Amino acid sequence: MVLDRLQALADRYEKLSELLCDPDVASDPKRLREYSKEQSDLQQSYEAYTEYKQVSEQLDDAKVMQGEKLDDEMREMVKMEIDELSDRKEELEEKIKILLLPKDPNDDKNVIVEIRGAAGGDEAALFAYELYRMYTKFADTQGWRVELMDFNENDLGGFKEVIFMITGKGAYSKLKFESGAHRVQRIPVTESGGRIHTSTSTVSVMPEVEEVEVEIFDKDIRVDTFCSSGAGGQSVNTTKSAVRVLHVPTGIMATCQDGKSQNENKAKALQVLRARIVDVQRQEEEAKYAGERKSKVGTGDRSERIRTYNFPQSRVTDHRIGLTLHKLDSVMNGDMAEIISSLTIAEQADIMERELN
Repeated sequence: MVLDRLQALADRYEKLSELLCDPDVASDPKRLREYSKEQSDLQQSYEAYTEYKQVSEQLDDAKVMQGEKLDDEMREMVKMEIDELSDRKEELEEKIKILLLPKDPNDDKNVIVEIRGAAGGDEAALFAYELYRMYTKFADTQGWRVELMDFNENDLGGFKEVIFMITGKGAYSKLKFESGAHRVQRIPVTESGGRIHTSTSTVSVMPEVEEVEVEIFDKDIRVDTFCSSGAGGQSVNTTKSAVRVLHVPTGIMATCQDGKSQNENKAKALQVLRARIVDVQRQEEEAKYAGERKSKVGTGDRSERIRTYNFPQSRVTDHRIGLTLHKLDSVMNGDMAEIISSLTIAEQADIMERELN
């Protein structure tokens, strides 16, 4: 059954290769884009299946050879080859199982990230800024682009709130596990007694939502303009370029002040608004099934404490999967690969268990 499915994927991949060479397709940007994306999505499965077939054939040939009359040296060589090919076949089987798991339809999307200082006042706001810096550093390692959309600073340079977009292939697939409460334990710069404080900042990661996915009618929104503000809330310009958009039916609001013009800020605010509307709908759907078994990596609820950053011990702990790393400085500088990889594996194991049940 699995092999039949893989063969069908391979046939489709090869058919797409033919279509992409067709002059009619090459001259049609829409079809060219659709076929290119579909083939790109199938490429890993195709390559794994192609290698799996080659390894299986080589293993069968080696087993046939093992039954022939061979001298001791040749028999040992064949045995080593069978062991190596058997190990590789098992590796490919596990890889193929993962590649065939149901894929989150949002995985390839860009993301809108919101970070807010929560418990801890100024210290929480400073930590929110450091989380923003961590994500921008990680985005740099992935070749992604970061665009600041809105922010509210405190007098110490921290963020009471910051909203930004990360654009790049697979951004949501790697950052979707970051939603939740992030706890920091350290001696704040505002602490004169040298005591360790605990503060929290919340992170929300939402996939970008296209206009065609959520239609927002002009009659359903209220748009207000105002002067953009800096630290402490003071106005930093005299033109009303900052925009606040309220979606009246839901009461959901979005603000943007970092664009160069009112129109640009309105467009960005509507992007955030669409993402928030869909995020609320998603959370409402998940709430209906709250009694059912939850994923190891959580639900993405902002109130769920997901990670602790302990500065005195240079320790980062992800509470969902019990992962502890003693390299806090590296993580805060964007070295998040090990954390994200571990969370991805946990999610895959969770989906695999669900598929079997």
